[in-house]
Amino acid sequence: MSGTPGNGGGVRRLLSCLGAVVVVLAALAGGAVWLLRDELFHPFGDARACAGSDAKLPGVISAGGAPIPAGASDIHYLTRNGRAEVAFVSGRIPDYLNRAGILPEDKPLFDTEYGEKVDDGIARPDDLCGTPLREPLWLYHSTTDDGADVSVLVERSPTVNDAFRFPARAVVTYNFP
Repeated sequence: MSGTPGNGGGVRRLLSCLGAVVVVLAALAGGAVWLLRDELFHPFGDARACAGSDAKLPGVISAGGAPIPAGASDIHYLTRNGRAEVAFVSGRIPDYLNRAGILPEDKPLFDTEYGEKVDDGIARPDDLCGTPLREPLWLYHSTTDDGADVSVLVERSPTVNDAFRFPARAVVTYNFP
């Protein structure tokens, strides 16, 4: 008779221990997902890549033939069919334009031979994630030495007519290998 009550208690004890193990495992799994959320939910495990990208860009992005400025922030990219759109924020946009060969060093920032003012409300290219561009904008057009087209859309200063915002957001669109 003493064996019957013990069996019921043993089953309850086993179920409660099993329940505790399940709760601990669920907490561990949830913690792992939280810690690895950037790698789990971004294309290629790259927090800079936007949904819909079909190729991963390298750690140092060379957009239009020159690396984006050191210290650039809020970097995002979208890749489709060999074309990349890279958005970033930097206070060194003029230096980048010169290094990429988009604007010669001896030319003013807003030389209409190399670009044009954009007034039609372009916020940013479709599906490119991150913070949208703020108007007014300037669009540079360039062709690299190998004949590839590069365009750079940059935020202009709303108060100083011949300057960029500081720091300015830029979107570079180019072909990549």
